[in-house]
Amino acid sequence: MKGIKIFGVLAIASLLFSANAYAQENHNRDENGKIVHGPYETNHAGDNMFIGIGAGINAVIAPELKPANWGNIGLAADLNFGKWFTPTIGIRLGYHGLWNNSKVAFNSPAIAAGNKFGFHYLHGDFMWNISHTIAGYNELRFWNFVPYVTMGVLDITPGINPFVKNGNFEYAAGAGLLNVLRVSKRVNITLDLQLLVGKAHAYTNNAGRFICYPSAALGLSFNLGKTNWDRHSTITPVVIPVPFTTEQYNALQDKVAALEKENAELKDKVAALENELAPYRNLQNGQTYLYENGTFTAVDVKPNAPITLYFDCGSAKLSAREKAHLEYFAQNVVNGDTKLAVNGYADKQTGSAKRNQQLSEQRAQAVVDLLKAAGANEANIECAGHGADVQLFDGAQKNRVVTIEVK
Repeated sequence: MKGIKIFGVLAIASLLFSANAYAQENHNRDENGKIVHGPYETNHAGDNMFIGIGAGINAVIAPELKPANWGNIGLAADLNFGKWFTPTIGIRLGYHGLWNNSKVAFNSPAIAAGNKFGFHYLHGDFMWNISHTIAGYNELRFWNFVPYVTMGVLDITPGINPFVKNGNFEYAAGAGLLNVLRVSKRVNITLDLQLLVGKAHAYTNNAGRFICYPSAALGLSFNLGKTNWDRHSTITPVVIPVPFTTEQYNALQDKVAALEKENAELKDKVAALENELAPYRNLQNGQTYLYENGTFTAVDVKPNAPITLYFDCGSAKLSAREKAHLEYFAQNVVNGDTKLAVNGYADKQTGSAKRNQQLSEQRAQAVVDLLKAAGANEANIECAGHGADVQLFDGAQKNRVVTIEVK
């Protein structure tokens, strides 16, 4: 049972260590922590190739009619050559064997119980890198977990020398687990666990049964050619235009020179206009200015003649037309410092003297109220009603009036 114990311990240790390596995988993730996969660019034929050598142990499970018997341990040697076509898929060709041992006789010439016998396996393997498949390709990953299936020709000989006259050839197949531990860009340590199955007719008279050959080999592999994979870029290449001819370049230079000259002339015109506008920059709309020797001086313009507002017969209210007249005057002349004289009148053709006096005062006060609303200071307004004692104009209609004079 020594062979099964050793093989089992190696297999369990490999699985546990590989699972731990997955748990500690920190590379090949984006900013959100998600694993980044391909696609990857295709490498040249000579890239991603490797050779491997190793040594280990062989064993035998012999399914006789009595309970299965394990053989003693034999020496195993490995020599392989392989290539990875993608980060996850590859093949290898190789030799495995040297000699084996059994506790029971195989009923085959010169292969007695407990004797060494030659064990030589020429094979081809289909490999799947499950580490890159699950966790994404990472050139710096320390532990890669590579299960594979194997098929080939098995040669069993009475001695340990291969391909002797009394040898027995048959086809064999099986599966294995290749553990690859990265040492450097070119060198890896390998632990190869394999279970091979062949028909029993080469060893016993029971041709309908099978014999199993577990093995384990520790070795080195050496990477050849380019060892990494480049992720395919989806960036659209920049299209570089055809260079200019000498004539096209000179023409563009002439256009640039002409535009620079025009720009300089426009700057000079802008500067000249700025100088012309400088005296006008601080002038306010609506203000009257006196211009002398290139200088503007603000002046107050007072009307030379009194403003007259006309009322209807017997009324102290301004019509809409006369009210607009007053508003225009107030907006353009009146402020808090303006001194005004407001005088009200009535015509002598209608009404009594008392009524005309009262009506002239009411008319003057109505105008004062409107001036105050427009911003005039009441303390600066002189207000008087003259009744019909003074007739400013000819005709009754013209003397129903209020005058405003700026003092």
